Amino acid sequence: MALKAFDVEDQPQVRDSLMESLAELAGIEPAGWAADEKTATAWLRDPAHHWDVAIVDLVLANGDTGFGVLQALRGRPVTRKIVVLSGTTNPEVRKRCEAMGADGVFDKAMETEAMLDYCVALARAAGGH
Repeated sequence: MALKAFDVEDQPQVRDSLMESLAELAGIEPAGWAADEKTATAWLRDPAHHWDVAIVDLVLANGDTGFGVLQALRGRPVTRKIVVLSGTTNPEVRKRCEAMGADGVFDKAMETEAMLDYCVALARAAGGH
């Protein structure tokens, strides 16, 4: 069964490109998306929704941040992974994200490929691509 990814990203072109790449490279199916913290948190915490990996930007619509999403998902099952993909990463931000339970933190400008590689490895480990 293919892994499902939920994208927390407020820029449609970034979101679409990312989901397309995940499907193409790793066979990961889109589970859904949200552009703000409230919508993302409600969707990701709803037991009726299935997701395996959440990709969270730190700068969201309505002045929201991805930190609230990370905080809300701290008690998630260990099989559900959260990666941060943001243009605002630095050593402080990385430490904060990891302390809040992020499984990986990637810089949008320089590490998008590394984040995709991480997701490909998750899919392979789950028996996908």
